[in-house]
Amino acid sequence: MEKHVQQIQDLIMKNVLFLFALAIISGCASTNKENADQIIHNAKIYTVDSKFSVVQAMAVKDGKILALGTDKEILEKYSSDRIYNAYEKPVYPGFIDAHAHFFGYGGNLQNANLRDTNSWDEILTVLQNFAKTHPEGWLLGRGWDQNDWAVKEFPTKEKLDQLFPDRPVYLTRIDGHAAIVNQKALDVAGINTTSKIAGGDFIKQNGKLTGVLVDNAMEQVSRKIPPPNKKQVEQILLDAQKNSFSYGLTTVVDAGLDYDLVNEIDALQKAGKLKMRLNVMLSDSQKNIDWLIKKGKINTGRLHVNGFKFYGDGALGSRGACLLEDYSDKPHQRGFLLSDIPHFKKMAKIMYDNGFQMNTHAIGDSANRVLLKIYAEILKGKNDRRWRIEHAQVVNKNDFDYFGRYSIVPSVQPTHATSDMYWAGERLGKERLKYAYAFKDLMKQNGWIPLGTDFPIEEVNPILTFYAAVSRKDAKGWPASGFQKENALTREETLRGMTIWAAKGSFEEKEKGSLEVGKYADFVVLNRDLMTIPEDQILATRVFKTFINGELVFDYETFLENIKLGK
Repeated sequence: MEKHVQQIQDLIMKNVLFLFALAIISGCASTNKENADQIIHNAKIYTVDSKFSVVQAMAVKDGKILALGTDKEILEKYSSDRIYNAYEKPVYPGFIDAHAHFFGYGGNLQNANLRDTNSWDEILTVLQNFAKTHPEGWLLGRGWDQNDWAVKEFPTKEKLDQLFPDRPVYLTRIDGHAAIVNQKALDVAGINTTSKIAGGDFIKQNGKLTGVLVDNAMEQVSRKIPPPNKKQVEQILLDAQKNSFSYGLTTVVDAGLDYDLVNEIDALQKAGKLKMRLNVMLSDSQKNIDWLIKKGKINTGRLHVNGFKFYGDGALGSRGACLLEDYSDKPHQRGFLLSDIPHFKKMAKIMYDNGFQMNTHAIGDSANRVLLKIYAEILKGKNDRRWRIEHAQVVNKNDFDYFGRYSIVPSVQPTHATSDMYWAGERLGKERLKYAYAFKDLMKQNGWIPLGTDFPIEEVNPILTFYAAVSRKDAKGWPASGFQKENALTREETLRGMTIWAAKGSFEEKEKGSLEVGKYADFVVLNRDLMTIPEDQILATRVFKTFINGELVFDYETFLENIKLGK
């Protein structure tokens, strides 16, 4: 009996020693692991590197990507207190909007939303309701589009004058290239029937002002609107950030701000309040040029300033886009350039001499030709200046090769095509329409193309960009065969356009735009795989999580919980 007891005791001791030794070995193995701040595994990670590689896992440290590989490779080599199981969800580089108006969007969130209104009377109702909760100051709104109304004509101001005789009203068209104001606003600005301006128009009817202002005429009134104070600027930026994060955006190119706003952005980023990465194009003004020449290019990681935004012409929807021939639906009208040719040539020389990036809005085929020729004259041949034509919306068939010959970057917005397709043919006619919104043809010129939305002109959501670029259809699946489908982009091309090519458009491809070792850990987790789901399911895709520098800045489950709590 004693012998059996001793044998049992010896066996227990051996097991204890074995477990102790195993613990020591395991502990040694654990201590031999390299520490990471975060590990993401069991995922389908689209790196969007040069090979378009897909991996399972990723380790993050100090806000940058430490390693990528299989689950086994990453989990065996790295340890972390934050290990996120993606449950096979797709992970992509953080989306980059290559052309938007971030500050303008945030400002619009404080004003009356006129998007998706179906008539002028509906807009007036929206304004009356908005005025009840915002009783003081200018009455501002944005988003109307007469092309969506039964009567597709510009409105007139009579009813505005009746409803708001003593309060100035300024309502911006959806494209930002026209506005309607009331008589009070015209009086404040000192505008009358004799007022004229180059590169714009005060629309009249029977010799009287209708209140509609086009392009440069808008500034005559808008400059009278009191600017937001410092506290309001902060709220505008933070509101824009909150919504942008919810759609998976981690970098936005803001196409046209003054340097004083750049200073505000920089301060908020350094204070840790504004986490969004912003590439800011400075607006066309001598004060901004003088400031950047003196200060030099800026790249803090969060803020990048290295170029300027110029306006070649207006927009197609308001017939301000500058065309080589008359508008098909408006004889004797061809739109106009917003500055004269000598101005653009002067600016191009300044940009070139100071190493700045020149980014010019050009919609019509005439504006595109003018700017392409000016660029070519300065650039002379292949180069790496990455001067951009923003929108490149209508290009004459004989002018496409300027982009390739002079390394000019077409920066386009796929949702413009699917927003304009209902009426663009009326403006342009069949022949010109063939060479409009030609994203595939433009991409072929240099082999890459950055994509954006131009929000708030279009919606912020980059999933809409993806769908429009791939399908060339609206949300209802119209037209069934796609609008000029020959210029659709592939899914890979589109994802690249929203990530690495968008980064390249701002000289940022070495730090972001793909998930590669050493780059910023900016990434998004979606509920569906954009690369494989049926086309008609793309619009049902939502952002599950958004990370910047490895920091979680948006979580869908938290978002839903906050809605329940009324936050």
